[in-house]
Amino acid sequence: MTTGRIFTNWDDTHSELWSHQPIRLEHSMHKQPAFSMDDLARLIETYPREHYSLVKTGAKGSSRVWREGEIGNLSGRQVIEAISRGGLWLNLRNVTAIDRRYRDMITEMFGEIVAKVPGFDAPTHQAGILISSPDAQVYYHADLPGQGLIQIAGRKRVYIYPNTAPFIRPQHLENIALFDLEVDIPYEPWYDWHARVIDLEPGQMLNWPLNAPHRVENLDTVNISMTVSYVNDDIRRAQILHLANGMLRHRFGYAPKSRSIRGPSFFAKQVMQKLLRDGKWVKRERSARRAIDFRLDEADLGRIVDVSRAA
Repeated sequence: MTTGRIFTNWDDTHSELWSHQPIRLEHSMHKQPAFSMDDLARLIETYPREHYSLVKTGAKGSSRVWREGEIGNLSGRQVIEAISRGGLWLNLRNVTAIDRRYRDMITEMFGEIVAKVPGFDAPTHQAGILISSPDAQVYYHADLPGQGLIQIAGRKRVYIYPNTAPFIRPQHLENIALFDLEVDIPYEPWYDWHARVIDLEPGQMLNWPLNAPHRVENLDTVNISMTVSYVNDDIRRAQILHLANGMLRHRFGYAPKSRSIRGPSFFAKQVMQKLLRDGKWVKRERSARRAIDFRLDEADLGRIVDVSRAA
């Protein structure tokens, strides 16, 4: 067993299992001053609008709710208080590009992983901060980059599913790449019979295989977590492939047959998606699925106000 500045109990089994099986690790990041409530409140107040998502979800056992909104004019402390009252989570996306303290932390973390896992490389990586209500949940979804979840405060339960059919199919990855919405993949309750269920507490981190679907339930406390994503050359090529195949399927009505990430077919797809990924059709399809339709109520923390009603 080895100890670093970030990981406190890494052993040889973690090196063998990293990115192949779900693993839980011990870390020290939750002790960093950057995660104090005062520092998080200040971060929220200055966070660029285009880099955060505020989501309203349904309670566990209720019908599915997924609405996206905005903070409005609340202070950082008021936002955290509103979240503490239920049904919300705030994702400060790509915080490593916004605040150097978090960037340095995650860069050091990946340096330790590269040193411990033979052949592992993550030249591109980033992280976001999630602040979520005691009853909040993240619905069944998958991500295109490699993923990890770092627990800073509170407790949560994570369900991790196999990254094979029927839990995830190529068409689902295409839709995620094209429409930029991870939670729109099908889920059946019986999937839980095949999930690894792992509880996370402060000072613990999860890593799981690429594209493995997962969902998260908070365990009755306000949660602060970091989501970590990383990309190497093969993952980058797979993302390009998923986007190109999604365009072929949805924009041009053609069911793609090849899923190779090399060769002439891949090169042609790479060129196509580069030309079309910022086009009007893609932007229209994505915006239709991520409409901002509420803001936090300034007079009654914890409640939300429909944007149309507020106007």
